[in-house]
Amino acid sequence: LAGCGGTHSVAPGTQEAEDLLLAAAYVLDAQYNRNVPFETSPQAIRLYYFYNHWTTQVATYFFICVDLALALFEEPALFPLPFLATSIAEILCLTAFFGRLIHFAKITPQMVFWKDTKNICIMVTIVLTLIDLIIYGSLESINVRSIRWSRALRPVFLINFPESRQIRRAFRSLRNTLPDILYVFLLFMFSVLMFSLMALKLFGDRGLKTAEGSPYFENILEIAFELYVLVTTANSPDVMMPAYDFNWWYSLYFIIYIIINTYIFMSVFLAVVYNNYRKHLKNEIRKLAYLKRHKMIAAFNVLKVKVGADFVVEEAQWRRLAQVVAPDMSSAHLELLLRISDEGQKGHVDKMNFLRLADLLNIHVVTISIKRHPLEAWMPRVYQSSASLLVQKMVRHRIFVWVFDVIILINAIFIALDEKNSLISYAEWLFLSLYIIEILLKLYTYDPKAYFERKQFWNCQQILDIVLILRILRLLRVIVSIQRFRVIVTTLINIGPAMLTFGGLVFVVYYVFAIIGMEVFHGKVQFFDPNFTAPDALVCGNPALQGSAFARGRYCKNNFNDLASAFTVLTELTVAWFLNFLLLANGFALVTHQAAKLYFILFHIVVVILIVNIFIAFVLEAFFVAYSLEKSEVETAIEKKIQELGVGIQEEELQDGKLTDHVDTKDRGLHGDDGDNKRKALKGLYCRIASKKYRTVDALLQRMFESEIAPENEGSALDEILNFSPSDMCPKNPNFENSA
Repeated sequence: LAGCGGTHSVAPGTQEAEDLLLAAAYVLDAQYNRNVPFETSPQAIRLYYFYNHWTTQVATYFFICVDLALALFEEPALFPLPFLATSIAEILCLTAFFGRLIHFAKITPQMVFWKDTKNICIMVTIVLTLIDLIIYGSLESINVRSIRWSRALRPVFLINFPESRQIRRAFRSLRNTLPDILYVFLLFMFSVLMFSLMALKLFGDRGLKTAEGSPYFENILEIAFELYVLVTTANSPDVMMPAYDFNWWYSLYFIIYIIINTYIFMSVFLAVVYNNYRKHLKNEIRKLAYLKRHKMIAAFNVLKVKVGADFVVEEAQWRRLAQVVAPDMSSAHLELLLRISDEGQKGHVDKMNFLRLADLLNIHVVTISIKRHPLEAWMPRVYQSSASLLVQKMVRHRIFVWVFDVIILINAIFIALDEKNSLISYAEWLFLSLYIIEILLKLYTYDPKAYFERKQFWNCQQILDIVLILRILRLLRVIVSIQRFRVIVTTLINIGPAMLTFGGLVFVVYYVFAIIGMEVFHGKVQFFDPNFTAPDALVCGNPALQGSAFARGRYCKNNFNDLASAFTVLTELTVAWFLNFLLLANGFALVTHQAAKLYFILFHIVVVILIVNIFIAFVLEAFFVAYSLEKSEVETAIEKKIQELGVGIQEEELQDGKLTDHVDTKDRGLHGDDGDNKRKALKGLYCRIASKKYRTVDALLQRMFESEIAPENEGSALDEILNFSPSDMCPKNPNFENSA
């Protein structure tokens, strides 16, 4: 039977085997934080295993990617293909999605399936896409151009399949935060409108003109748009110059406006977003933590037997369960987890220890094989001589690292100087010679195979330095050698995968806005080669842009004529918002209608005000958690057992960027500063917990809440867990103690 981590055969037909598969399914759900209420019949369980198999998940993502990528080949296309080819490809994708949905319906109770809005969204999107294909194809056959409106719905498949739970969680956070943000936004818009009316009364009847000769602040809608843009400072100080030139006192109006709306309201937006996002995130993670506990209790109830007055899981049954859940686990690793779970070596695992199994499986334990240096094997007397041992001791000492860090800093100063100077040029060769000596000494001291492991970046970079490449990157080694810098860099690396969740959220929003922009603005702006001198080239192929800043700045390539160009424009609006918004919005409004500005305003509200602020809130929260993260109770239990068994490598022995001598490991990233006596004592296989970089997104987030759950707390019923709200976490009768 195929499991999530590999394959493992279980003899079918017996009740014990069926119970084992059911319990394993619960444990796998807890391990990977899945919340799928599946049927418990033998056939449904086997279908559930197949549903979660990596091949079906990869196939689903493949068809999702193909469906999204079709926009590259459909009109307006970057790589045009006939409508028949793209429509056949889309029908194949829809068939795959429908098959995945049918598979899901086979493993879940009917009432649960039809109440799940994700399934309804997928079915409705499939039907609407088919209707759109039929209508568009019919009109295409009689040469009538229409709009493929269903293309904007394609991200629905990415969001709503169970595999995309992290992106879905980000959207829920966005949706849950909207009501509280709405009140602040309405107050902000009220402020903009009030200042717009004030501007109309102050400047409307004075006959002022802009630098282009247009009327200045005579239309309330134009004023509101200009003041909204002023919040981004994109049109500052241009927007105030006509009034400022007329009377310098009018500058106070714009200064007060910027203070209130740019600095105060935008800061309030961030505060409100952060506060509400954190509240709803904690509720989401509380659900995850309790659902994991709920799944593990269900697995325990399937396998439990009564021994004396307590219910337990027998050791043999626990072993079989672990082998089904993690078939690739080594026997030594399995034995280690059993020693931790069966603390008293009683031949069974009690309930509290059984509930930790999912967490135990999520911790990466590394097996270390101690080897001898090749030179020690080839010429032991020379390698173990007094002079040789002195060299090795010197290379392993921290002062050796510090000396070369200082050399790197001095080398950086010389790099910044003029290399045409002969003295500087000769000095570079001196530094290069020193780096070669460092490499040779380390190769003599440490096992060469371990020195060039795939994760020993700094060592490989030193070899590249020999050919005078990446010299500047030597400075990074100095940063990593400083403990505080290393902690910050490690924290950033740890939250990197979690940040990718918001990359998916941004991609979905970009895709929807890109499709809408392609339908509305396609062909309105054309790009011509810079050497093309025809009159159309000077106005981006549209006479409406004659004399505009858009045409004068040659922004013609910023268009929506294909998906890639649309994504580029949206990226510019997000990253370089202050420079591009007004110019692009006015340009596309000239070639279509003034209402086109609403498209750019809506993009700013959704991406810059909402998503970027939520992203900042998430990074802040994740950074605080990762930066202050202590080892979990489960990690501590594993390390304690490793040390009790005498097969442990201490964390303190793996610091300061040094390689452990004679080590070959699956982690390929070991470092250390062992003494000579320690090295002589190390024999055979040793273990340690791998770097924190192996933490998943869900594991990082759950650490925010799981410490608040008491070990004996079995949690609420499943329906109550799914209906948790942020208000449930607040005390009903607050007082000083529970508020603190």
